[in-house]
Amino acid sequence: MSSEHDLTPDAALRRRLLGALGAAGLGALAPWQGALAQAGKWPERPINYVVPFPPGGLTDVAARQVGKALGDAEHWNVVVENRPGGNANIGATHVANAAPDGYTWLAITLSHAANATLFAGKAGYDLTRDLTPLAGLASSPIMVVVNAKSDIKNMADLARAARAKSLSAGSSGNGTPPHLTLALYQKLTGLPLMHIPYKGGAPSLTDLIGGHLDVVFSNYPESLPHVKNGALRALAITTRERSPDLPDVPTVQQAGLPDLIVENFTGVLAPAGTPAARVQRIGDAIVRQVSQPAMQQALRQLGFVPQPRGPAEFGAYLKSEVARWAKIIHEANIQVA
Repeated sequence: MSSEHDLTPDAALRRRLLGALGAAGLGALAPWQGALAQAGKWPERPINYVVPFPPGGLTDVAARQVGKALGDAEHWNVVVENRPGGNANIGATHVANAAPDGYTWLAITLSHAANATLFAGKAGYDLTRDLTPLAGLASSPIMVVVNAKSDIKNMADLARAARAKSLSAGSSGNGTPPHLTLALYQKLTGLPLMHIPYKGGAPSLTDLIGGHLDVVFSNYPESLPHVKNGALRALAITTRERSPDLPDVPTVQQAGLPDLIVENFTGVLAPAGTPAARVQRIGDAIVRQVSQPAMQQALRQLGFVPQPRGPAEFGAYLKSEVARWAKIIHEANIQVA
């Protein structure tokens, strides 16, 4: 029989641990083995990935791609469930009240960071108290667009026109990222654009193309096809760098509005109280898949900028976004109907 001196350091450590557990009796050994087996098998059942928006939207599509990648690479059974409504609060409340075992996830966007202030005490959950960050996936900017036939050629023209007459500005709805960006623009410039909220980005763009609006603050992926086909003109994009899809469109910083940078991010949360080791394991797996070239290309094709962030990094980012938009919402007196 080999002595401990003949074993590798790892083997020797295992022998000492097993010896100690053996000395303590089988009652101590059994729970240790059971815990180890349980940790190794997770997940043992499907994971419910809740998207608080209707099927087919950008957040939904991104979630399904992440779920598929985790299924292919990690062999996790991730099932996407759409729970829309209540300004994205219905699905969030469902996840906040779920068991903290890692089997229920929530897809979030900038809307949730804003909802922490817009619906404070009325949402049915508290974003920072009842949920914990798993990972950040990506972001997409807001684009300021006008009808291609408009006399407004750039952001300076927009400001001049708004000073000369009342302009109608459409968005995808009260409290949505485009509306928040419009409100921030109004706060920064002092220009009194008349906000027209729509139930989604598509109908606002339809009315803009039809000549019924002067300008729309739009989710970039929604207005991109219309800019490319010549129906709309893009005035600026709310990123720090120009988009490779629209290299001639300036950033808001280049247009003289550096504080108008807005990222409509998407990420993943779990119920508060989920074990830290499981949070890290899930977060690492998501970051690993979002970092893959094929996934990054797919996200870019949707109009996203890939931004894989682990639990700690995404948690800090989310906290900063909640604070930033709380200040903007209070100062601009943004309210939801």
